[in-house]
Amino acid sequence: MEKLYQILKETLIFNGLDELAIENLLHQKMFRLKKYCKEEFVAHSNDICDRLMIVIQGSVRGEMTDFSGKTIKIEDIIAPQPLAAGFIFGRNNRFPVDIIANEPSTILILPKDTLILIMQQDNQVLKNYLDAISSRTQFLSNRIRFLSFKTIKEKVAHYILSQIGRDYNTVVLPQSQTNLADFFGVTRPSLARALQEMEREGIIRVERREITLLNKEKLNNLLNA
Repeated sequence: MEKLYQILKETLIFNGLDELAIENLLHQKMFRLKKYCKEEFVAHSNDICDRLMIVIQGSVRGEMTDFSGKTIKIEDIIAPQPLAAGFIFGRNNRFPVDIIANEPSTILILPKDTLILIMQQDNQVLKNYLDAISSRTQFLSNRIRFLSFKTIKEKVAHYILSQIGRDYNTVVLPQSQTNLADFFGVTRPSLARALQEMEREGIIRVERREITLLNKEKLNNLLNA
């Protein structure tokens, strides 16, 4: 249990609390740890979301399937992070996407009533929770905007501009092109062709995982066309 409290201390929900404070909050309260195998479903889209789930070990991914049957990866959630914290409360409190384990993973499950009791007992947990769901709302808004782009080049342009700061023109991809293609909801060859076209047009230069922006005006024009 001591290791559990050490891990929880690093999560958004319990940020700012020491291990003893977390132990006291969870003492004699209902919660459980559940292990999942690789590719096992943690939750299905439209399941009732009536508990807070925190990835303690491993990682999971959120996926959705469009009307054509195509699967789009929304994001990877790596330990220690909460899952679907913004969907526990409200009228339609259901999981918005399928959640699937990427690898053997352990998840802490706090029933809704336990979560409410903990937030009533500690203002820091309440503030952390509100911060967490606000951040998720902002992320989902950006993700919806991203998915609204019709072409791969538009998606690449938005991604590069969101990663590159004002004072530098190079971004190192945090994941492989295969994983990036999954994130974009496209095939890897399609993404590779789009990157090659943008290189030929003098917009970017690609060297392995490093992308250098050569012409920001042309990149912006892809989004404003």
